[in-house]
Amino acid sequence: MPVASDIEEPTTNADAAGEGLPINEVFYSLQGEGTLAGVPSVFVRTSGCNLRCWFCDSYHTSWEPTGAWRDVDTIVEEVQSHEQANHVVLTGGEPLIHEESVELLERLDAEGYHTTVETNGTIYRDAPIDLASISPKLASSTPTPDRDPKGEGEWEEKHEQNRIDMDALSKLVDTYETQLKFVVTDESDLPEITDLVDRVRAATATTVADDDVLLMPEGMTREQLDGTRSQVAELAMEYGYRYTPRLHVDLWNDAPGT
Repeated sequence: MPVASDIEEPTTNADAAGEGLPINEVFYSLQGEGTLAGVPSVFVRTSGCNLRCWFCDSYHTSWEPTGAWRDVDTIVEEVQSHEQANHVVLTGGEPLIHEESVELLERLDAEGYHTTVETNGTIYRDAPIDLASISPKLASSTPTPDRDPKGEGEWEEKHEQNRIDMDALSKLVDTYETQLKFVVTDESDLPEITDLVDRVRAATATTVADDDVLLMPEGMTREQLDGTRSQVAELAMEYGYRYTPRLHVDLWNDAPGT
């Protein structure tokens, strides 16, 4: 489990900072990634993360975390205002750094929602999670000084040390229905992916099929994806893994709230 010093607290405009969950945004859209791509869903995006991927597509939940602290009741009320959806995606940042995420998931479960938690796999929580969408971070995600978006490089060592926690990762896989979703920057990521999948299979009692391993092209805009999606699709076919699009980027480019 991360300690407080590992997590940069989000700035907040709430009066009672620290109560409830720091929420960056709540919005209704289509799930853009993974086995549920295309499903209308309400996204609850928390702020704060214990890692710092250089390519993070939610910069204001990690590198510069911002958000308002909100109690669980008001979050659930906003989810319920989107009457078309019965799927909720708890995402971040890293939502499982917050103990209050368990209470939120319990409330959503009691209201009959299907819940997906998008996590980096370094933290385990006991909660009603219908799908754990685990995105383990590869060496290519590490914010080396030449890739650090702030240009400071102070997160390189901490990120590299903490990006894989096999105890938490294997417990998540053994406890929940899971998908392992890897952001692929280029072909050089595949040996690390296959090695990590082998390690997960050796550490768990659950069968991790190749269909449970998803390759997703890195890119936050249509233009960036144009340069990566074909290669990643071909790698998925070569290795027998599943390809997942970034549907929200294809549809809405990098617009917020999608």
